[in-house]
Amino acid sequence: MAEIEVQETYEDEDEVKAGNDLKVGDLLQFDFETIKLATSNFSDANALGQGGFGTVYKGTLDGHDVAIKRLANTSKQGETEFKNEVLLTGKLQHRNLVKLLGFCLHRGERLLIYEFVPNKSLDYIIFDPIKRANLNWERRFKIIKDIARGLLYLHEDSRLQIVHRDLKTSNILLDDEMNPKITDFGIARLFAAKQTHGMTSTIIGTYGYMAPEYIKHGEFSIKSDVFSFGVIILEIVCGRRNTKIRDGENIKDLLDNAWENWKTGTSLDIVDPMLEQGFNKNEKMRCIHVGLLCVQEEVDVRPSMSSVLLMLSSTSFPLPEPSEPPFLMQPKKALSISLSDQYSGPTMSSDSGSGSQFTQGSTTKSSVTVTDQ
Repeated sequence: MAEIEVQETYEDEDEVKAGNDLKVGDLLQFDFETIKLATSNFSDANALGQGGFGTVYKGTLDGHDVAIKRLANTSKQGETEFKNEVLLTGKLQHRNLVKLLGFCLHRGERLLIYEFVPNKSLDYIIFDPIKRANLNWERRFKIIKDIARGLLYLHEDSRLQIVHRDLKTSNILLDDEMNPKITDFGIARLFAAKQTHGMTSTIIGTYGYMAPEYIKHGEFSIKSDVFSFGVIILEIVCGRRNTKIRDGENIKDLLDNAWENWKTGTSLDIVDPMLEQGFNKNEKMRCIHVGLLCVQEEVDVRPSMSSVLLMLSSTSFPLPEPSEPPFLMQPKKALSISLSDQYSGPTMSSDSGSGSQFTQGSTTKSSVTVTDQ
């Protein structure tokens, strides 16, 4: 995208200073009037989604579609979180991550400008009984491997070591060729060179994707992202959410179901029936195997993302036997759950890494905050 002329028209010197502090790499600082024009003055017709942070709009800048996140003036997400997202996401460059193009500061306005990703989020397609027919096994397997590549970059290959902390299907956007792009770094955390884990007193995330050590103790690491990725693998292969379902007198989730079928040698029974039966059988079995390795309860036995990518890409790479996944019933703490037909933004966390959520097109989801009693 060609560089757009930016005119600084701030009336408050603090705004100019804040903008200077936020300049990262090739990020552009856009003029507010330019953003208003790009979104037809933030018209409802251009709105893509809405949540606790505010609204995301589709816009056009220099002939290119963009997604513009406008933080609400009343948003509980604050200046620190806005700066965190700019300074963190602005340093990340990978084809499987949504690219942040720039930002805008104007009086009380805080806006983030992203590349536009047209095919909405993975959950919008993979859990729809009609739309997911467009995702054959070849595409699903490629999506799984590309998400793994994006996570590997965050954990090991970038200059920074980053824990996403809210990886889920609704935070995977699909471009016009169905290539996945990880988004929403609002609660991501930057780790120091030798740091192995972090702690928080308040848990924020989406139930069903959170690792057990995070739910129980507030501990997170790159291995908690690996757990979330394992859930995503199983959801993509099975075409169903990791939610509780009643089977007679028993209540099971997707992890329980996958484990029981693994033990009995009937893993193919849980594969999405929309996928051609018998076709690429070994790849599907391998994905289920890797997914179960990722969602093991013990943190240390979960594979790294570099190992995961090798397991997925090489049929000769040996796979260890998985152990039983954790029993993840609702934790015995106070739960705050918000549901929305369009978007459910997170509740503010006391952890310094928390921040705003972002999606260009989302479906029903729940965000859970667990607070100590």
